[in-house]
Amino acid sequence: MENELKKLPSNIKGLWIHFVGIKGTGMAALVEIMSARGALITGSDVSEVFYTDSILEKLGIKALPFDEKNITKDISLIIYSSAYSPEKNIELAKALSLNIPMMLYSQALGAYSSLSFSAGICGVHGKTTTTGITGTILKELPLCAQVLAGSIISSFGNTCTYTSKSFEKELSEEKKKFFVAETCEYQRHFMDFHPKKIVLTSVESDHQDYYPTYADIRKAFVDYVCLLPPSGQLIYCADDNGAVEAAGLAKQMRNDIELIPYGQNAAGPYKLKFGKVKNGRQYFTIESLGECAIRVPGEHNVRNSVAAAALCRELLISDEKDPSVYIEKIKEGIINFKGGKRRSEITGTAKTPLGQEVIFIDDYGHHPTAIRTTLKGFREFYKGHKIIVDFMSHTYSRTQALLEEFAESFGYADQVIINKIYASARESSESFTVTGEKLALRAKLHHKDVTYCKEFEEAAKRGLEMLSVPSGKEFPDGYVFVTMGAGDNWKVTQLIRSELSKGESK
Repeated sequence: MENELKKLPSNIKGLWIHFVGIKGTGMAALVEIMSARGALITGSDVSEVFYTDSILEKLGIKALPFDEKNITKDISLIIYSSAYSPEKNIELAKALSLNIPMMLYSQALGAYSSLSFSAGICGVHGKTTTTGITGTILKELPLCAQVLAGSIISSFGNTCTYTSKSFEKELSEEKKKFFVAETCEYQRHFMDFHPKKIVLTSVESDHQDYYPTYADIRKAFVDYVCLLPPSGQLIYCADDNGAVEAAGLAKQMRNDIELIPYGQNAAGPYKLKFGKVKNGRQYFTIESLGECAIRVPGEHNVRNSVAAAALCRELLISDEKDPSVYIEKIKEGIINFKGGKRRSEITGTAKTPLGQEVIFIDDYGHHPTAIRTTLKGFREFYKGHKIIVDFMSHTYSRTQALLEEFAESFGYADQVIINKIYASARESSESFTVTGEKLALRAKLHHKDVTYCKEFEEAAKRGLEMLSVPSGKEFPDGYVFVTMGAGDNWKVTQLIRSELSKGESK
């Protein structure tokens, strides 16, 4: 695009930035970050209410309806979501005609990262949670830092970002400023970022519409790692085969990169040893920190905690601070993390018609590996509960490419409901043979209790039937009802809770 901008001014205070598609999670997070640096923000989006509306409201920003009148020559910069283009959006077309500088979201995030000592957190799984834990730890440390996550993080104060008080005070440029951001592999968006350090949680086949083969997506991660400067650090999961492969390939190309492994298979300061699960906490030991605990379920989240602790410890070293002085602060940050929105998020509790407890959880897991590891974590965390999962697969291309893996991923659930596929705007269902019903049929070959419910009303009715019988002697504590996927099947829980509340009020 002719008037696309590549760099941001070092001081954005007073800069008028208009966001097209401002309600997107990443966009709203970038709004928070730039608002903290003193930029003047306006933005536009569709009228539908999103959870990011509350974030914008706290900043005194109201999303405007799309209208070319929103665009004037006084605007300094347009930042737009990849969901929009000048061919289809009247505001971007107007900005183009007025020659107003424009940046795609990923470009703006990348340009912003160049203004600080930046660290990018990436991986097919775990990047949002790892970023959230990192920011929660950084709140306890004396570092001048900003953090941007891809979801609302309750330990940030129900926002997507964290900004230290020292950062807000606009300290002199001699003081090192740290910026940590979740960076996305889709369409190689993370290649716009300027990392000094990278955390790599996992690499496996995903986004098949853009990366047809595993080798394609692995190459993207290797190329991202190679953006590191000389002596830049790659903190990678030694327990993930794809991350290990990507780290090795990057090292072959860039011998000047420092590789820092973490996990059970790691040697050195970030070697992990799993401990017990007790009283709603998972205990584990990190070689350089000793025993730690986290309050969210799943071994994968323990690994995410180790990754976050490793990054924070290395940032302390980069700031010429002795990390051993801050061991208890790092542990405190880990235990303070309460999860993110749609990341094993407890959305409420209720009583079944028989008076048993049911805990409702919503989770974004939309890849077979994430489904399996997340449900395994729930099984360990909620030992006395019967687990029902309502799953909505996201994108036809992913479901078709990984059909068998999806079908085999529900082993830790007791009962499974599968919905229709949640379509992506970037693909047409007519181009694929897979359906939600076909997924359910395949899942039945691996699981004794699978029901296909195309629509949410049908799924809620089936869920209520499941909750209306005793959970059984094996599950004395009642039920956990999980909605899982990147779609909007969280609405199933809303329908069920509404019906259960009617019973309670009688």
